[in-house]
Amino acid sequence: SLPLSKEILGRTFDGIGRPLDGLGPVFAECERDINGSPINPVSREYPNAFIQTGISSIDCLMTLIRGQKLPIFSGNGMPHDKLAVQIATQAKIKNAENDNFAIVFAAMGVKHDVADFFTSAFKNSGTSDRSVMFINTSSDPVAQRILTPRCALTTAEYLAFNHNMHVLVIMTDITSYCEAVREISSSKQEIPSRKGYPGYLYSDLASIYERAGI
Repeated sequence: SLPLSKEILGRTFDGIGRPLDGLGPVFAECERDINGSPINPVSREYPNAFIQTGISSIDCLMTLIRGQKLPIFSGNGMPHDKLAVQIATQAKIKNAENDNFAIVFAAMGVKHDVADFFTSAFKNSGTSDRSVMFINTSSDPVAQRILTPRCALTTAEYLAFNHNMHVLVIMTDITSYCEAVREISSSKQEIPSRKGYPGYLYSDLASIYERAGI
């Protein structure tokens, strides 16, 4: 479970929701199970609200719409970290002002210098006050890595459904999450599938992705 209140905006946490910014624990108005539950497809609203990312190739060719997911595929040596920060700092949505538009940023298995880059980039851009960051570094236990995206999505659901905010969730890097699932599966001596990943990996990813919606 994760303690939540609106004062989490502007805060930085580790992968399981413990404060990293030295501001002390969150004075919680509620606690939520981080596993959540997918939105009933029948109850979803039709997505039609354009989110401007400031990246022309996304905005023009692969438009991001509120309530939808957008994967970004990258490779070693590519500046995907900079791209993630650029989207987070430039993102705008129609009819949403700074007081009701929040960014939830989850970093999984990143190096310490990358984690420092994320935190400093958010502060320098002036978006830190409306952002919630979950930073799981490569030196943290692997088990925490599979909790990080769930903590981030639970936070996003709380801000969206309890405080009627528009929330953009950015998660990097899902590959690190998948490798953590593989490592835990191997330690449990489960039967491996392709490249050593467990056979339930795709349904596990779906349980994360399908939590996004209106």
